[in-house]
Amino acid sequence: MFRHQGKSRTLQHNLRIAIILSFVAGIVNVSGFLAFKQLTTNVTGHFALFIDDVANFEFWKGTIYFLYIFSFLFGSFSSSFLIEKYRKNKRLNVFALPTLIECLILITIGIVSNFVEMQYPDLIICTLLFAMGLQNSFVTKISNAVVRTTHLTGLFTDLGIDISQLFFTKYNPQKEKLKSNIKLRIYIILFFFAGGLVGGFFYSKVNLRLNTLIIGAIILLVSLFYDDLRYKLIKTRRKFHQKRMAL
Repeated sequence: MFRHQGKSRTLQHNLRIAIILSFVAGIVNVSGFLAFKQLTTNVTGHFALFIDDVANFEFWKGTIYFLYIFSFLFGSFSSSFLIEKYRKNKRLNVFALPTLIECLILITIGIVSNFVEMQYPDLIICTLLFAMGLQNSFVTKISNAVVRTTHLTGLFTDLGIDISQLFFTKYNPQKEKLKSNIKLRIYIILFFFAGGLVGGFFYSKVNLRLNTLIIGAIILLVSLFYDDLRYKLIKTRRKFHQKRMAL
């Protein structure tokens, strides 16, 4: 699911990566909000607050919201830059690079929060937004803009459009593709919601606080390991069959 691109990519690949990443985004979203009372997976609200401060000539106050927006943008840029830079390296799974950086960020914040008092919450918010920019960028590229996992506004818009198209299937020759898109969007929404519930439970009820982010990182690392192991097994099996056919 982290490797297949283009025509070789199927609905199942997109479903798997969408489930994992939307679940992790849900964890980050709730954990960040409970810790800092700020959105840490998207910038729509921050942009509105930034414009409000600028309109009231409170430029310095609005700077922090600009930094939030820039952090997400820089994360998206960094992810895409790394993918393009190392794309020609056939031995390297380029889509794993942004994921590993995201894991490192989540684990670092979780661990550091146990020993250091968070005196600069804005810095942590910017870092989480950077991580979500990384995630949203690489999943957009790998799925050819089919999957987005860090915010739901566009998803609900697309879902509403797709559902409306079901009433006009007579004029829509791609009925199966339409149903697949609806299924994918519903899965993303459900698992974003599920990730939020899990994040809220571990943050508040279990009292893990920002250590909850480590759970998200572990899920990503396990997914990468499983995907890499599965890829190697399939590759080995194909080589074995090719050798048998050659004999």
